[in-house]
Amino acid sequence: MKTLRHWIGGLLLLATTACSGPGLLNSVDGITGGGSGVHRAAEGLSFGSHGQKLDVWVPDGTPPANGRPVLIFWYGGGWAEGKRQQYGFAARAFADEGFTVVLPDYRKVPDVRYPAFLEDGAQAVAWTRDHAADFGGDPNRIGVAGHSAGAYIAVMLALDPRWTEAAGVPDGTIKAGVGLSGPYDFYPFDQKRSIDAFAGTPDPESTQPINQVSAGDPPLLLVTSTDDTVVRPYNAYNLAKAMRAAGVPVELKDYPGLTHEEVAMALSTTFRGKGPVLSDSAAFLKARMP
Repeated sequence: MKTLRHWIGGLLLLATTACSGPGLLNSVDGITGGGSGVHRAAEGLSFGSHGQKLDVWVPDGTPPANGRPVLIFWYGGGWAEGKRQQYGFAARAFADEGFTVVLPDYRKVPDVRYPAFLEDGAQAVAWTRDHAADFGGDPNRIGVAGHSAGAYIAVMLALDPRWTEAAGVPDGTIKAGVGLSGPYDFYPFDQKRSIDAFAGTPDPESTQPINQVSAGDPPLLLVTSTDDTVVRPYNAYNLAKAMRAAGVPVELKDYPGLTHEEVAMALSTTFRGKGPVLSDSAAFLKARMP
């Protein structure tokens, strides 16, 4: 009973002090055993040219001789919100699946607009390629993933080589990607967040992942859900159609009954029963980064 009272008391404290939904979820996930068997191997490491920071999460124990597959995960927040510290639950989940996980921050609106967050994302890929081996990862097996605006970053970096090339990353470094509830086909801009993030771009159609598909792109898993009213499922459906037309390997998952937020929540231990988001994503990445 004493342990239960302390656990409940901890949840009540978190509920009154946590500043955001993701932050509360991350804290509860840690309390309830999320990521047991993994640890944060590095916190607040600097990368890039604008004072960005990142964390690295890894499984406990000695990595295999050929290293672990590596995953870079970008969180969402409409290109305007979010902190890497709030999304440890996602990094812990993938580390528990055997990945070396890099969890970077990026610059946000209103301080910047497109393409600053893509430039930061590309610099995170460059850092990961240079340093993955320091954390038991294989720099020849790098995948990308993200949720919502973070999925936009991950998918754009996979499909449009302009950004990674500018960061000095060789073509073909990104082997596969997972987009969770991401916006890929949202021009013309008619929502405040997209207007704030992309307005004034000289060539707005070039900002759309759906317009960057070409033969030779890495395979993607696109996840959406029937009850997503934030980023409508047609984004994933339209991009998957374009990829198939170009001969690019793509898988599409549409989880019934899940909202936009619940797709990310399902990565956590607490809400993993909502849907197989983690297992589907991990299986896809491992199959393409053996």
